[in-house]
Amino acid sequence: MNKRSVSIVMVILTIFFLVLPYIYLHSAEESDMKSNKTALLIIDIQDFYFPGGSLPLVNPEPASLNAQKILMKFRGKNLLVIHVRHNARSGAGIHANVKPVNGEKVISKDHANSFRDSDLLEYLNQHQVKRLVIVGMQTHMCVEAATRAASDLGFECILVHDACATRALKFNDKVISAEDVHYSTLSTISGTYAQVMDTKTFLEVFGT
Repeated sequence: MNKRSVSIVMVILTIFFLVLPYIYLHSAEESDMKSNKTALLIIDIQDFYFPGGSLPLVNPEPASLNAQKILMKFRGKNLLVIHVRHNARSGAGIHANVKPVNGEKVISKDHANSFRDSDLLEYLNQHQVKRLVIVGMQTHMCVEAATRAASDLGFECILVHDACATRALKFNDKVISAEDVHYSTLSTISGTYAQVMDTKTFLEVFGT
C-alpha cells in the first residue's frame, strides 16, 4: 500500500471514529426516550397569551414555534403528547401552532399546577411515563408549577426554555422585565427540578 492509500485510509478511520460517538449517542437517546416512556407536556399555549389576547406575553410566537418543532418530533416518533389548557372565558383555545390532533390527550385545568384536580397523574401512570419534556406559558406560573410538581412526584423533567414565554411583573413600585422573570425562574428550576436546555440542543441530543 502506497503512502497516498495509507493517508486515505487514515482519513476514513479518523472520520469514522469522530462520527461513531455521535451515532451511538443519537441511537441511545432515541432508544432511551422510548424505553423510559417520555411524554411531551405542552402547557397553556393559548390564544389569550398572543397579541390581541387578554394577557399577551413577550415573544409568544417564537416560543410557540419552538414548541411546534418539538411537537412535530414527538408526533414523528409516535411518542406521547399531552396538551394542557387553562379554562378561561375568552381566548382559551389552544393556539394554532400547537393545535392538538386526534388521539392527543387534552387536559383542562383551573389551577396553576397542571396536576391539581385533573387526571394528568393518572394518565401518565397509565402510560408508564417516567420522563416529561415540558414547554409552555407562562414560565413563572403554570410551567414552573407543573415542573416542580412533576419532579416532586418522581418524574424526570426536561424543560425547553426557549419554547416558553412569560411577561413583565410588578411588585409595589418595582417592575421586573419579562426577560428577568423568565431567567430567574429558569435559574431556580435548573438542576433541582429539571434539566433545562434550548430547542436546538434538545433536537440535537434526542435526534431530529
